Amino acid sequence: MRIVKIEKSKHKRQRVLVYLEEGDLLRVTESELAQFGLYSGMDLTAELVVQLQEAARRSETKLRAAHMSSSRMLSKKELTDRLRRKGAEPEEAAAAAERMEELGAVNDAVYAGVVVRHYAAMGYGRGRVEQELFRRGIPRELWEEALEELPEASDAIRRFLRSKLKGRVPDRAETKKLSDALLRRGFSWSEIRPVLNELGEMDIESDE
Repeated sequence: MRIVKIEKSKHKRQRVLVYLEEGDLLRVTESELAQFGLYSGMDLTAELVVQLQEAARRSETKLRAAHMSSSRMLSKKELTDRLRRKGAEPEEAAAAAERMEELGAVNDAVYAGVVVRHYAAMGYGRGRVEQELFRRGIPRELWEEALEELPEASDAIRRFLRSKLKGRVPDRAETKKLSDALLRRGFSWSEIRPVLNELGEMDIESDE
């Protein structure tokens, strides 16, 4: 196959369009253009075309990984999964995510701390925060250090109760409803019970 024209894509940066005889089109990146020394009039063997396509696919995966990791914070696993959903082969997705980690664009330890602080600020307990760390694919060996940033559970529970009660002492039905809400927010019963027991002994003042 002979290359009849080479031009940069008008829609995607670093994308190069290689037009072949009989209307065939190869979509490569500037990396392949230099690596394979492509030029108009060059004859390509079928084997070389396959090599070009494979190299272009790997480059496209790397470019996509860079874009994804710069757009928002992701764990290494999240980035790998997203690349695979975009059509990358498993080993290519893993290699691209590994490269982003080497460059510092992906950092699971930093991400774990961000997740913990975010959900702590929203008033969630350790159980819910651990669910989020798991859901985002952050390795368990990074959890403990990040979870040290959680405030005392009793303080978080008191803040939640103050916001709901506005200085009132709840009846039994409301106490049950509040305890269920706290359980859903990731606090354990052993953390909730002592604070609920305080309700009959002290005033929970409103934060307002």
